[in-house]
Amino acid sequence: MEATKKAYNYILVVVDAFSKFVWLYPTKSTGAEAVLDRLRKQAAIFGNPARIVTDRGSAFTSHPFKEYCAEEGIQHLLIATGVPRGNGQVERMHKIVVPMISKLCQEKPSQWYRHVKRVQQYINSTPPRSTKFAPFRIQTGMEMRIPNMPDLQQLLARVAVEELDEDREAVRKAAQENIARIQSENRKTFNSKRKQEEQYEVGELVAIKRTQFGSGLRLQPKFLGPYQVTEKLNHCRYEVQNVDDHEGPAYTTTVAEYLK
Repeated sequence: MEATKKAYNYILVVVDAFSKFVWLYPTKSTGAEAVLDRLRKQAAIFGNPARIVTDRGSAFTSHPFKEYCAEEGIQHLLIATGVPRGNGQVERMHKIVVPMISKLCQEKPSQWYRHVKRVQQYINSTPPRSTKFAPFRIQTGMEMRIPNMPDLQQLLARVAVEELDEDREAVRKAAQENIARIQSENRKTFNSKRKQEEQYEVGELVAIKRTQFGSGLRLQPKFLGPYQVTEKLNHCRYEVQNVDDHEGPAYTTTVAEYLK
């Protein structure tokens, strides 16, 4: 965020994984003391969480943060480096918070921190797609009373649509990857059981496998012939001719049995 007159440069985002309730804390730094100060203030009102999931920022890997979690009995989980989706709820909240604050502080960008509480109110009073209930209602059992601000409501609705589109694209991509993986596995299984095509030379005798068994043909031989290979074509295809009828027409076939 843009630096402010109060030297705020960052926002610490805390999201309750169950209710999706969000707390937004403007901070002057990303150091451990600034983070712990906000967490202590939150704990004074809401108590300690059972588990905290964070990225690997210096504040969260510091010794003071580890000590705080140990003293308060909080399990601390660090997501893998370079995998922000490991803490997807916070990453999703970033995509919502930044556009909303930017919308509100267009005239005075350096005073963005003045709008953080209002943005927090609107997020916590708006039902997300996952729970269908406003986070504030899940936490307290009541509806939050806030002034009507159509611009913010429209912005939240637009962000929700964009998020839905992103999820849809992610699902489609995952489906395509799953289809490709299954096709690859099926191809390997098929090829492992498949016999190599027989190769025939001009002049060799072959039989053509019968492909039609209609009424009265069930007792007929499974192979027709003998035929003689008269020409080799591409893709294991051959031109053959009945050995008993050298003046008859030649046939092109892909399925044959060697008679030698």
